[in-house]
Amino acid sequence: MAISGYFSDSYSDARTKFRDACVEAGALLESHAHPHPGPDGETLTTDIAWIGPRDAEKVLLTISATHGVEGYCGSGAQVATLRSGLLAELPPDIAVMMIHAINPHGFAWSRRVTEGNVDLNRNYADFASPLPDNPGYRELHDAICPKDWTPEALAEAQTVIEAYRAEHGPWGLQSAVASGQYSHPDGLFYGGQGPVWSRETFIKALQSHLGAAKAVASIDYHTGLGPYGYGERICVHPADSNGDARVAEWYGDDFTRPTAGTAVSPQLTGTSINGIAGALPHAAITGVTLEYGTRAIEEVLQSLRADNWLHLHGDLDTALGRDIKAEIRRCFYPDADDWKEAVWERGLETQRLAIAGLAGS
Repeated sequence: MAISGYFSDSYSDARTKFRDACVEAGALLESHAHPHPGPDGETLTTDIAWIGPRDAEKVLLTISATHGVEGYCGSGAQVATLRSGLLAELPPDIAVMMIHAINPHGFAWSRRVTEGNVDLNRNYADFASPLPDNPGYRELHDAICPKDWTPEALAEAQTVIEAYRAEHGPWGLQSAVASGQYSHPDGLFYGGQGPVWSRETFIKALQSHLGAAKAVASIDYHTGLGPYGYGERICVHPADSNGDARVAEWYGDDFTRPTAGTAVSPQLTGTSINGIAGALPHAAITGVTLEYGTRAIEEVLQSLRADNWLHLHGDLDTALGRDIKAEIRRCFYPDADDWKEAVWERGLETQRLAIAGLAGS
């Protein structure tokens, strides 16, 4: 099968391809139904596959659709892994756990966020402690998320954004907008006020399946930042931690660190690596985000702003609504064969390096 055949045109198509590939690969498979339906009333699920010994102490964990609409990428890579023959290369003491569509609502509705407008990759915060403050976002919120989506309103908002950029620089602007915020439920990159369904499902799955694991290599598939088709390996561990050291050992010089300012992403709060580490305190975690570039960052951010406005103030069943949904999909899923091939090639390489790292641990 051509690489493009592993990728899908919808959440439902992706789920079918993943489950069919799991059956043919002989994987153990389970499903967790989401409490809300998809846009056509369909049932949404997070599906989990396990390949290898159930009591494996070394496990490769891959995750798709942390940011819903980005699930086309991760799902395609997971299906390709099941179909490609990579699993035949596994050492006998290593298992693979695939979490498919951990945010199925966002995937099905072509949204980056969950059903409650929560950014899942900011939701793994400690809600029993004071939440991080983001004064830059509070200053910019009304400009980032205007109530009117008209040329006049957007021009006025852009003036505010450009003034902030001029004072704080492009990186300061990106950090203020994207690092995470817990003050505006109607805003972008909102981390929530408590654990959402996807977080709870994720944690329960880790605790259920990885109780015997001593070493876990995680790969979380994302899109939207960086050059077109390039998969940047981003180290998601704190600086100078054991996880950070293992990423350097396993991936050599071919990774970046937000903590050092070398990544396309700023430092984030409440990310999935916090959830993995908290759920599996007995295991050595070595995690990377695999971030694939799509379009210019300005276009990507504009698509998120438009989608946020649409679901708060607009009407999906209009020409403008349909255009906005098509644009956010284009910004996070370039439906092109060369991009899909680049996703798979980098994903294959990264998985092989992770397996080699586990084997040597």
